[in-house]
Amino acid sequence: MNRFKIEWACRRGMRELDKMIMPFYQQHFDDLSPSQQQTFVAMLDYTDPELFRWLMNQQPAPTAELQAIVELIKSKLTY
Repeated sequence: MNRFKIEWACRRGMRELDKMIMPFYQQHFDDLSPSQQQTFVAMLDYTDPELFRWLMNQQPAPTAELQAIVELIKSKLTY
């Protein structure tokens, strides 16, 4: 995996997503299993509105694997 491309993809157009996804990547990505890392990277291909709905509990992610990553990101949030 190209770390530069992943970090660039973590930068989102919505500030709310930037404050959730980038810190998770920087602080927890290396602790994920290879499968979880692949799912996280796949998640970054979705649009900001989709990610926002998932992370704000407005709609579940389309797969169990994506939903598990969404839940993990939410569990690591610090306000």
